[in-house]
Amino acid sequence: MLALHAALPVLAYLFGSISTSVLVCRALKLPDPRSLGSRNPGATNVLRFGGKKAAAVTLAGDFLKGFLPVLAARALDADAMVIAAAGGAAFLGHLYPLFFGFHGGKGVATAAGVFAGLSAALLAALLAVWLAAALLSRYSSAAALTAALAAPWLVAWLLPGAGYLALAAGMVALLFWRHRGNIRRLAAGEESKIRLRGR
Repeated sequence: MLALHAALPVLAYLFGSISTSVLVCRALKLPDPRSLGSRNPGATNVLRFGGKKAAAVTLAGDFLKGFLPVLAARALDADAMVIAAAGGAAFLGHLYPLFFGFHGGKGVATAAGVFAGLSAALLAALLAVWLAAALLSRYSSAAALTAALAAPWLVAWLLPGAGYLALAAGMVALLFWRHRGNIRRLAAGEESKIRLRGR
């Protein structure tokens, strides 16, 4: 069992390295998401040219890449450090996928999957923060970054433990790094707002 626990982060990274958006686009005979729009292999970019169905499948796949490794680690009675390492490795796999030239997504959906695997209450709290920020700012990226900032505080409250806190802090730092372009556009007033139906 110890050997399996030690292998979990490696397996989680390989699982996270499966690029959902690229596979979905290939299956639906759509262009490679890394070649169009923002060139980000994520659900938002797929939505731009592939439609809601392709984007929804991409979103679900990216979420599961974070959720399932954490769930597996918990099912195998791994300790908190191994669970956190599995979640972090899956997240890194999504950002820097071995199988797709290390060109991955920005990580929001996969991070949400990791947090969901840790605690349903944690995910619910983060979704509430995201929704409030989205309604106030009308920017999806700003809402995601606001929820990311809240994550370490919510983890410290709901899941005390150095491993979980380190996981949350590390993912937040990487989320901000991967969203640096969005941050520049937000500062310049050039970021696209969330479109509400009928407006």
